[in-house]
Amino acid sequence: MDLATLLGLVGAIGIVLAAMMFGGSALVFVNIPSLLIVLGGTFMVVMIKFSMSQFFGAFKVAARAFIFKLESPQELITTIVNLANIARKEGMLALENEEIENEFLNEGVKMLIDGNKHDVISKVMTQDLQQTVDHHKWGAKVFTATGDVAPAMGMIGTLIGLVQMLSAMDDPKSIGPAMAVALLTTLYGALLANMVALPIADKLNLRKTEEGRIKSMCIDGVLAIQEGQNPRIIESMLKTYIEPKKRGDNNPVDSTEAAVA
Repeated sequence: MDLATLLGLVGAIGIVLAAMMFGGSALVFVNIPSLLIVLGGTFMVVMIKFSMSQFFGAFKVAARAFIFKLESPQELITTIVNLANIARKEGMLALENEEIENEFLNEGVKMLIDGNKHDVISKVMTQDLQQTVDHHKWGAKVFTATGDVAPAMGMIGTLIGLVQMLSAMDDPKSIGPAMAVALLTTLYGALLANMVALPIADKLNLRKTEEGRIKSMCIDGVLAIQEGQNPRIIESMLKTYIEPKKRGDNNPVDSTEAAVA
């Protein structure tokens, strides 16, 4: 569970609801026509921009903004270096007895055990990485589009409400509901865009970067194991994916050793 996403979303909604309740009845902020214009209109317009699979798939991807467990780079490096030591001392077949939690790395090790060539392993794992990146990318694009369209639909609802209000100026009873539609659609559009859609899009872009980095480390590690590189060189190579202050390495690899890597 990503507490940052959950706390941020719940906190933002809670602050807005509290402001509504302290200012009077929160029910005055509920207007069905306004909700239909913003929610229904926004999703229909966004659907035009994408295929059905991309549109509905984005909501499945959005769950990763809330529920997401990613192995730490440091733990992954330790796992890969351990596998490299075993493969160097006992051979590739010895890796078959190892339990690997990271599914992507596990699939790569299986290809090593099966004796696949370097190009085959690289191609298969890179394609898998690209699929993951694309999955997150399109999900983020759908929510970014939602964030762009929602305020526009709110403005459209505002114009509709103003037209209704101006066309019924001779009936004072109809001015209030029409004005409510005019104002609330703008509010709904702003809330949907800035509190839900755009933050989720940004979080999915972050997930794309994080998961892409982990899978890139797995690819480099598997290929390095196949090439029989020294485990210490593999460790130094993989640590380049981590921020320098988090590497925990007081003896960085010198230029000669880096060149060998």
